[in-house]
Amino acid sequence: MPMDAHDIESMIKAAIPDAEVTIRDLAGDGDHYAATVISESFRGKSRVQQHQIVYQSLKGQMGGLLHALALQTGVPGGPGVPGGPGVPKG
Repeated sequence: MPMDAHDIESMIKAAIPDAEVTIRDLAGDGDHYAATVISESFRGKSRVQQHQIVYQSLKGQMGGLLHALALQTGVPGGPGVPGGPGVPKG
């Protein structure tokens, strides 16, 4: 049984309480998601370290109940973040 988007969001927020999390079902099959996770706790960490924190929050569900997750991470107002420098709002 695939993971629900709400469950993914809840697991991330439980591990990263200040996170702003957006989950999208990419294929409509409950198996392929995209997640944007914005957190102040990512400041000073590399993109790889940020992704590792998110994957750890999913407690081993990647590759099992959660088949695929396209991940975008950042800090509030940072580059590449919706509403941040260089990214149009909307």
